[in-house]
Amino acid sequence: MNQAHAADAGRFELRIIGERINPGFRSTRTLFDDEDFPGIRALAVRQVQSGASCLNVNVGARAQTDARFVAQVIRAIQQEVDVPLCFDFPHPEVQRVCLQTYDAGRAGGRLPIVNSITEHRWALMDLYRLHPFQVVVMASERMVDGVARANKTAADIASTARRAARRLRDEHGMPMHDILIDVSVSAIAADSEGLGRATLDAVATIGSDPELAGIHLMGGLSNIGQQLPARAADGSDLKLCLENAFLTLAVPLGFDTVLGTPWRGYAPLPADHHVMKTYRQFLECSGTDALRAVRRLYRG
Repeated sequence: MNQAHAADAGRFELRIIGERINPGFRSTRTLFDDEDFPGIRALAVRQVQSGASCLNVNVGARAQTDARFVAQVIRAIQQEVDVPLCFDFPHPEVQRVCLQTYDAGRAGGRLPIVNSITEHRWALMDLYRLHPFQVVVMASERMVDGVARANKTAADIASTARRAARRLRDEHGMPMHDILIDVSVSAIAADSEGLGRATLDAVATIGSDPELAGIHLMGGLSNIGQQLPARAADGSDLKLCLENAFLTLAVPLGFDTVLGTPWRGYAPLPADHHVMKTYRQFLECSGTDALRAVRRLYRG
């Protein structure tokens, strides 16, 4: 990674897409199971009041069998908040229901977001002619001879993002500012191949490409601290600090949107913070050296 890209707290501007309307969170799953629409509305309000400028909506597998419930959830949310919604479903038929239900007037005329497409899952773009939207593109995989392959290098991530952005622009007339590239933030506990370093280098490449000016770079951060203890060696919240360490390096390079919990407390870390220093060391390592660097986060 180019160490010339230092953290710049003055440029730490971040858009948060609230992630909590998702059955992956136990409390939200209970709201869905009970069809507790007042509770769902309250959760939407809490996220917006905590800083979310958009809300992700995912009702899980039920979306494929219960279109009525999907529409009810969307309407309930839009009764209380005026931010745009991001629909997190891979199936075109579910996205069609979401887009038909969405009321742009209740969101100040702003477009919804379809989350997400990939090079091998492009059928969702057939909906664009009927219901314009912004779109999340997963740059973590590409098509090779008709088969989806995981991207493990910065070059592959950046070239996938560039191909998708050009296709969206040239085939669908989508402006760059309506495209969000999800670069995927991987768990460091299992990263012996330099995936974290590749992601940051890809952010730098995409963010500095004049052809992609205006495009948004995003990702979910919850994976980064998976399978690690709750506390770092200095007693700080290890997972939050790792999320912030990534953001401290990525935001100045062009990363501007996070799918996350609005009250999480995203902020840049000082250069001398234990987790920041160790995370930088981790990024320069691979193989067993990377795993040893991870252990230093919580063993001191």
